[in-house]
Amino acid sequence: MNNYAVIMAGGIGQRFWPKGTSKHPKQFLKIVNDHETMIQATYKRLTNIFHDERIFVVTNKSYKAEVHRQLPRIPEDNIICEPFGRNTAPCIGLACLFIGQFNKKANVLVIPSDHIIQNVSEYQRVIKSGLNFVTGNGGIVTLGISPTHPETGYGYIQYNLDKMIPVQLNENGESSEKVFKVKTFAEKPNLELAKAFIESGDFLWNSGMFIFRVDTMLAEIQNLLPELYQSLVNLDAHILSNDFQKYLEFEYSRIKGISIDYGVMEKSQNVFTIRSNFGWSDLGSWDEIYNLKDKDANGNVKFGRTVTINTKNCLILNDKIIVATVGVEDLLIVNTEDGLLICKRGDSQNVKEVTDYLKRKGLDEFI
Repeated sequence: MNNYAVIMAGGIGQRFWPKGTSKHPKQFLKIVNDHETMIQATYKRLTNIFHDERIFVVTNKSYKAEVHRQLPRIPEDNIICEPFGRNTAPCIGLACLFIGQFNKKANVLVIPSDHIIQNVSEYQRVIKSGLNFVTGNGGIVTLGISPTHPETGYGYIQYNLDKMIPVQLNENGESSEKVFKVKTFAEKPNLELAKAFIESGDFLWNSGMFIFRVDTMLAEIQNLLPELYQSLVNLDAHILSNDFQKYLEFEYSRIKGISIDYGVMEKSQNVFTIRSNFGWSDLGSWDEIYNLKDKDANGNVKFGRTVTINTKNCLILNDKIIVATVGVEDLLIVNTEDGLLICKRGDSQNVKEVTDYLKRKGLDEFI
């Protein structure tokens, strides 16, 4: 009853243009399957651990209605609306204020809204272990993913094999988990460095999922991000007032955007990790969609009406009349009402540059 979950759903998914746009970003799309959106799948994975009234969503104010439409079982008061994005540290700090109204020492799981988890039961088991750990030990637990290949699109966590703390999964001791002290975080590496990380045996992928107590996180923010902490203190004084949104907009206009990784995780001496194997992807690009989906005999992944002649190893997503390809290989083709993307496979991390260009040119209606 002391456990809460926070789904971060404010991103605009620029790397999924033109399917994902600022009006309808990827967390609200049915990208992986036809029966649920990314945020709906994220919510469903939590329901065996958290009651609906203890699941919060932090999103942009313009997405509140869509969150409520897609997740009708979550109380509307649990949808926390940021006036504009300020990255993950302010987002998590704001969520801590709301949950702290109920319990200053509540355990909190924070997860993005657009991840893929293949082994849900294992995922839930690891989360329960992390919640039990922070109850008794404090600290911040980050879920590290055992790497399967030298990936250049993920950050990495280096952990200390000699500093391991066993934690019981439940009071009956039916299972246990090993929690390791984190040594350092590494940004997205080049291929050679990624290979070195894998060979060393003490690096994990950084999943961007965290477990902590409210008081622990706020103390870390106070110590490491004092300006953000002062804004949170100012907001806390008005959180129950009718004018809270006015104060929130004022403080957010002053807050500097910063990620929780850079602002807290990389500087804190109180971070731990659980080595996890539950089939994870952060679905950060069209290349990952291609890698995850089943291919036809020619290595193609196709959505919508397509004609492929002498076409190999392509992803083709078509929302319009028809797309035909002849004699091409290794392309990502996404055709929607908002735009047409043609990209070489392996370069989809750079799709964000398209949306940046459109914004600079004042073509916001296309993003």
